[in-house]
Amino acid sequence: MVFFMAGPTYRQALGLKILNSSHPRIRKLKREGHDAAIHGNKFWNSSFLIMQHLKKHPPKNGVKVLEIGCGWGLLGIFCAKQFGARVTGIDADAAVGPYLHLHAEINEATMQFQKKTFAQLSAKDLAEFDLILGADICFWDELAMDVYRLIKRAKKLGRATCIVADPCRPPFNAMAERMLEENESAQLLRRRLSRPVRASGDLLIVP
Repeated sequence: MVFFMAGPTYRQALGLKILNSSHPRIRKLKREGHDAAIHGNKFWNSSFLIMQHLKKHPPKNGVKVLEIGCGWGLLGIFCAKQFGARVTGIDADAAVGPYLHLHAEINEATMQFQKKTFAQLSAKDLAEFDLILGADICFWDELAMDVYRLIKRAKKLGRATCIVADPCRPPFNAMAERMLEENESAQLLRRRLSRPVRASGDLLIVP
């Protein structure tokens, strides 16, 4: 199996083609004014921690997936390609939408995008999904608390499994510790990858 390939303007890993900032189509989007403002200007490696976990523990085919703080949407696109998932990505920054749609196009996948904050997801929204995923989304204290509240609301509905990956930033660690204290079914798993990228961190899994 080919884990990683690279060219001058892209890389390819786990079946996904990921465009670099120097790729002509990425540069074109930037010239058109699509400037991501909330750390949505690149692909974050913690997503690979979730991808590898899902490869070992695959969800059912056709699962409904919500990627929160989706940025360019590579994690959701991976789920669409690997598991035939029906995927929606939400992000507070509308500027990431064109980058998500571009990557869905070049990877021959379908993923919906909505401009929403975590707090704007209603109970009705959350009830639609079987799996809620987020990677590198707890880089501020207030964001970590929003993720905590989102998971609590989702679990009240009794349906979705939530998986959040992070390279162990303090806001994530505090949020995860609180979730583990309050939910006996929650797990915190340490993961480390050497390929397709070097990445390490924890997965908070709330089934």
